[in-house]
Formats: sequence, structure tokens, C-alpha cells
Amino acid sequence: MLELCIEARMSRQPVLGDIATRIAEGDRICLLGPSGIGKTTLLNVIVGLEQQFPAAAVRRRAGLRIGYLFQEHRLLPWRTLRQNLRLVGVPAHEVEPLLAQVGLAGCAEHLPDQLSLGMARRAALARCLAIQPDLLLLDEPFASLDPPRAQALQNLVGTLLDARPHMAMICVTHDARDAGRLANRIWYLNGQPARLEWDERLASGADVAGITRKLRSLESKVV
Repeated sequence: MLELCIEARMSRQPVLGDIATRIAEGDRICLLGPSGIGKTTLLNVIVGLEQQFPAAAVRRRAGLRIGYLFQEHRLLPWRTLRQNLRLVGVPAHEVEPLLAQVGLAGCAEHLPDQLSLGMARRAALARCLAIQPDLLLLDEPFASLDPPRAQALQNLVGTLLDARPHMAMICVTHDARDAGRLANRIWYLNGQPARLEWDERLASGADVAGITRKLRSLESKVV
């Protein structure tokens, strides 16, 4: 589906070091690492928003569709949810079903500022799903939400992934519990410049405690 071939020399002031890995259909990757290490930068490279990296840094399958849920919802505040979705090409008859799919039935005429943070993220997720992505990028989707709302959004993401087994996901998070619930693969980014110190598929039934122990062992290393 997608191959990363990032080299530190590609950038004048490299945040990312040498990273070589592949993403396959059905990969559910949780990307962890210290704050400010470059996790968002890595997502931006994957989607093509980091102009300092050449095209050779990312090799995508022809026609690959990528949906990107940013940390901010980035909905147009002067447009209703219906209008925001129509702007990205959602047919009129599909707006309501798409919103219902993310738990926002009956909210089509709401403006983004009339929504809670969790609801706004759901609306932004609906916009991502509108393109029927092959790869879904989520940048800290559960941050700043209270535990019940974070859990509800996490359950929603899990349900959407189960319904689309061929869709891949990369989710930036700081919480090993997210990885334990959503991931079948872990990336841990660390170092100066940052590299993937952990890129491993999780065994079936991997528990949060085991993931946490591994993360602590990586965090204890001197960078």
C-alpha cells in the first residue's frame, strides 16, 4: 500500500532520521513517542504536506486515498455540517447517513461552533470517510476529551475499522491503552533525529500491561 523511505539527509534541519518501513492493508498502527519528537511531522510526510521531503520519501500505491483527521477539526466555521460535507463531494442523499455513521444523526444543519469538541471531531471524521480512504491518519483524536467521550470516539473508530478490514490506520497517541484497544502494530518514534525504535506487530491478545512495559523500557534509554 505505502512504503516509507525517509533519510535524514533529505532535510536541512532533520526532525526525522532514517525511517524505512511499509504499511499494508489492514494495518492498525498506533504511533507513540515523546511530545515534540516528530509524530505529526511523520503523518504530514506520509500525506505529502512536508514540502522539504522529496517525493521519493514516500512510495504510494497508485490511486491510494488518504483521509487525515488533524488535531484541529478544520471544518469551515461559517458552513453547516451538511455544507462542509457537500464541499468535499458528498452527494446530498449521503450526508445524513454519513453523519449517522459517526453518531451525529440530526446534526446536519449545525455549525461547527455549536458542537462539542468530541462532536466536531466526529464530524471531521465523517469528512475523512467521505472519500472512502484506503489509509486513515488520526492525529491525537482522543486528546482533550473527557474519559467517557474519548472512550466513545475510540469505540467508534474501532467499529469503523472492523467494518472496513482492508482500510489501514495510523493513530498518533500518548496512551498505551489506545494501542491495546485499537492497534495490531506499534510504532515508537524517538531520538534526535527521530527514528522508529519500535516497529512491531502485536501478537493476538497482546495486553496493555505488556505494551506499557515495552514502552517504559524504550523511554528509559538515553537518547
